[in-house]
Amino acid sequence: MEQSNIISVQGLCNSFGEQVIHQDLNLEVRRGEILGVVGGSGTGKSVLMRSIIGLQEPVAGKIRVFDEGMIGKEEDEASDVRRRWGVLFQGGALFSTLTVAENVQVPLREFYPDFSKALLDEIAHYKIYLSGLPADAAHKFPSELSGGMRKRAGLARALAIDPELLFLDEPTAGLDPISAANFDNLTRDLKETLGLTVFLITHDLDTLYAICDRVAVIADKKVIAVGAIEELLAIDHPWINEYFGGPRGRAARRGHDRHNNPQPQLHQPGRS
Repeated sequence: MEQSNIISVQGLCNSFGEQVIHQDLNLEVRRGEILGVVGGSGTGKSVLMRSIIGLQEPVAGKIRVFDEGMIGKEEDEASDVRRRWGVLFQGGALFSTLTVAENVQVPLREFYPDFSKALLDEIAHYKIYLSGLPADAAHKFPSELSGGMRKRAGLARALAIDPELLFLDEPTAGLDPISAANFDNLTRDLKETLGLTVFLITHDLDTLYAICDRVAVIADKKVIAVGAIEELLAIDHPWINEYFGGPRGRAARRGHDRHNNPQPQLHQPGRS
């Protein structure tokens, strides 16, 4: 059965003054997938996400989320759609003067102002647990957390209102390899457990190989290709060739192949 599209972007144009960022960009995100979005610096990956969630007004084009047109939508109607998604911005974007639990409660207070304090606390602690943080993190301030913990706290806030759609902007940037791999595993587990669709901006090749169902490549001011990595490798484009075929791309591919095809351990004489 063909998957329905949860996001549809058609003919998107974005510019800042004379600088054109996107020109006639098209993209569709299927329900239930993890879509990785990649591109060189300055190609507008985050601008695309901000356009979809209504933080960037495009010059032209159409954006539909949950089959609802998003451009020019009245605030109350847009609010009904926004409560169906969660966003993890770069670095977590936590409020420094609020504890982790209070940060998680921010979207809850916005969309459900009648919730009691006890219910807010209960939901916040559950989301903190879901994000893989220890319970005592709830009462800490962002400055008291490591980089990886801040990302998880931001994820807990993104999950606060039980979204169907999750936007992640460079979630593993700045993390050590082990923390990055753990965050990838958490993302995949949450997607499968909660039935999420994930729009994932990243430059991390290991993340693309580990958890993305498809990858969208932004270059030349538009999405030039969308598909599984194996499909992208067959496309002859300078940026795709350099990104996936360069040293880091080859290393990520070898790591992925080793993970999926582990070598049998040789029996050593004298050991049972």
